[in-house]
Amino acid sequence: MNPDSEPVAIRVEGKASFKNCGSIKDFITRMIDDGKLNFVVDFEACSGMDSTFLGVIAGSALRLRKTDPRGSLVLTHLNERNDELVHNLGLNRLLTVDNGQSVSSENTASLKTTTVSDEIAAARQVLESHRSLVEAEGKNEAKFRDVIEFCQDQIDQA
Repeated sequence: MNPDSEPVAIRVEGKASFKNCGSIKDFITRMIDDGKLNFVVDFEACSGMDSTFLGVIAGSALRLRKTDPRGSLVLTHLNERNDELVHNLGLNRLLTVDNGQSVSSENTASLKTTTVSDEIAAARQVLESHRSLVEAEGKNEAKFRDVIEFCQDQIDQA
């Protein structure tokens, strides 16, 4: 991650999942709070993504759409499967997918991952991410209804 570049450049390496999406969410939130509104996320070294990670991306895109001036989020170098996931969930309507744009590795640093160890914190993160996916595209509600209900039940029972 490079907070000094314009746009802010982020490179994701390895599997992007619920285990490590908190890092990118915290980073993007901090950058937006600091007035940075344009982001490029490079997925060239990303082997795959889960729906929780995609929910964090959706939530960030939704937040950037509400800023004044309006911010932007560009996903670049998506492999075929990741591109399919982004389009199937309708995220391409919230952000820009540009597989022709290159992000110089000298302008980015790898996403440092942190593992969510607290089960309730993890459930809250998964719940929030999946609600963002539903907000991004109403058709996603049927896809993620069970995940949302399961996470809400875990939180309610805590």
